[in-house]
Amino acid sequence: MKKATKSIHSGTIQDTYAGGVNSPIYVSTSHNYLDGTIRYPRANNIPNQIAVAKKVAALENCENGLVFSSGMAAISAAFITFLKPGDEILMQSDIYGGSYFFTHQFLKPYGIQVTLFNGNDLDEMDQLISNKTKLIHFETPSNPVLRITDIKKLSKIAKAHGVLTMVDNTFATPLAQNPADLGIDVIMHSGTKYLSGHSDLINGILCGSNEIIEEILPTSIMFGATLDARLCYELERSIKSLDVRFSKQCQNAHSIAEFLESQEQVSKVHYPGLTSHTNHELAKTQMKLFGAMITFELNENIDSIQFQRKLSLISPAVSLAGIESQICSPHLTSHHLVPANERLGMGISNQMLRFSVGCENVEDLKVDLSRALDQI
Repeated sequence: MKKATKSIHSGTIQDTYAGGVNSPIYVSTSHNYLDGTIRYPRANNIPNQIAVAKKVAALENCENGLVFSSGMAAISAAFITFLKPGDEILMQSDIYGGSYFFTHQFLKPYGIQVTLFNGNDLDEMDQLISNKTKLIHFETPSNPVLRITDIKKLSKIAKAHGVLTMVDNTFATPLAQNPADLGIDVIMHSGTKYLSGHSDLINGILCGSNEIIEEILPTSIMFGATLDARLCYELERSIKSLDVRFSKQCQNAHSIAEFLESQEQVSKVHYPGLTSHTNHELAKTQMKLFGAMITFELNENIDSIQFQRKLSLISPAVSLAGIESQICSPHLTSHHLVPANERLGMGISNQMLRFSVGCENVEDLKVDLSRALDQI
């Protein structure tokens, strides 16, 4: 079954009462237990939670999944499950700011070692693995620099050492790449982004084998960061249009990346679909689409905040992946909790802008960018 079909039909709960085409919403928090099944929303086992988790797992070619109340709830549940005092996590250096902050501020005090590696130098990562290393976490494309990591090579190295792997697949979505097919153990999504797609839902997803998900489930139950039935239904409904939305956004992004690369006020454009991107050839081997995120850097003499103020269609906003185009300065938003010197080491400058391309007419977006660039 093709992804477009899976996104619509996988996981749907059959409406045996009225024959509706959509999943019924099971809002009750109390369920009869005398049949031997204890259902409870915090246990992630009510029908709507199961339905949306199955849908994302099917898209990721995984056996099972769990839905959470946010992307960070999903990430932290996995970290807490697989890491104990004395263990080590290897994490890509140019990582989402929330993941960086959580590991450094919450895991380190509990005696968990956090070691950063260059996602473009996996031989270095191989040398860093020790008998304490229990988990390797990475993103590809990375947030916000959009570097591409060789998923298959990373998986092969990790398996040789018996180390678990986890990837944040938010930027790519299951439509652009499927890390499980390349050997990754845990696939994570901030479902707030492309899976929801309308800037109005917050949630997270973990996918993996039945064994992996069963191992994470007790942590999920005890921390209680699950999603209620109504929001699960809204997420399921949003995913049905993922293929249409994301395909359009990727098409727009490629065109705009080429446009930005031709602008004299722009010093650098990061987009895996451009032949100028350092990892373009690698991206072609593991991505079906190049994504809808563009990161670009303005010349040093340009005020990046004033540029954003001049935009009219493109919204200066935190978060990303809605059908409306959004832009932000990572050093003030997604990575503001990362120390300035370490941000620079990640490649994040004050001139860098992260552009989440929406579904608008692409020529209208180019006009908006052109006007703003001409006014600064």
